[in-house]
Amino acid sequence: MYNFVERTEMLLPEPARALGGLLGVPVPDLAQGEGLPLLWHWVYLLDRPAQAELGPDGHPLHGTIAAFPALGRRRMWAGGRIQTSGPLRCGEPAIKRSRVLSVLEKQGRSGPLTFIVVEHQILQRGQVVIDEQQDIVYRETASPGGRLPAPQEDGPAVPPANEDWVIEVSPTLLFRFSALTYNAHRIHYDREYAMQVEGYPGLLTHGPLQALAMAEAARVAGRCGDGRQYFSYRLTSPLFDHQGMVVSAASDQGALVTAVRDIRGRRTATGILKST
Repeated sequence: MYNFVERTEMLLPEPARALGGLLGVPVPDLAQGEGLPLLWHWVYLLDRPAQAELGPDGHPLHGTIAAFPALGRRRMWAGGRIQTSGPLRCGEPAIKRSRVLSVLEKQGRSGPLTFIVVEHQILQRGQVVIDEQQDIVYRETASPGGRLPAPQEDGPAVPPANEDWVIEVSPTLLFRFSALTYNAHRIHYDREYAMQVEGYPGLLTHGPLQALAMAEAARVAGRCGDGRQYFSYRLTSPLFDHQGMVVSAASDQGALVTAVRDIRGRRTATGILKST
């Protein structure tokens, strides 16, 4: 379980341009040495397991740093923390070193839970530019009834504030983000599988997509530059494609507080960005 993986890649501008086009956000002038925005490293240095290593849900059972604790467990991205010491630049090689920091077994109300913390460090020019920890949770499959309790969807839609960013969560968006991040997990693009096998009420919006949206909201607010930064985020509730996505960022005591909610105001992710 306590694996260590190292990979090296020449960072090219095409994945960043693809991500910018996907989200409809400006792409830095990478050819002139501008750095990648916060969290855009998620489209680089990816795990690319062989097809034979994938499980029935499309997620790799083998060939990944945080392997499944048991067949049939449901995987969820719960949050993470990222410390940057400067910009990550295209046109140069980068090294990514990954390892499992901890594994904790707990008993939850729905059954056994496995909490895994994975560390990723990305280096350029011999220096650690990104120091990241990701929190992964594995839980039991759907209840015997075959369907998980759906989030409460009663009540009127909550209009977005003037500074909010409204993102249409379409199946096309989720499919393209899965492709861009080499994520074959079927809950994000296979509606029949997500609803009939895993018991979800729709396609699940990626946790990393919500975190990226929060980081982009911070960049629009002018608080997400190339300096030393610390960003922590939590995925607090599932967000499904038919529920929409509304992203906000607001200053609070020297930090930038970010959040994602659905169209009815239910919060699904939170984040805090600080300069260090």
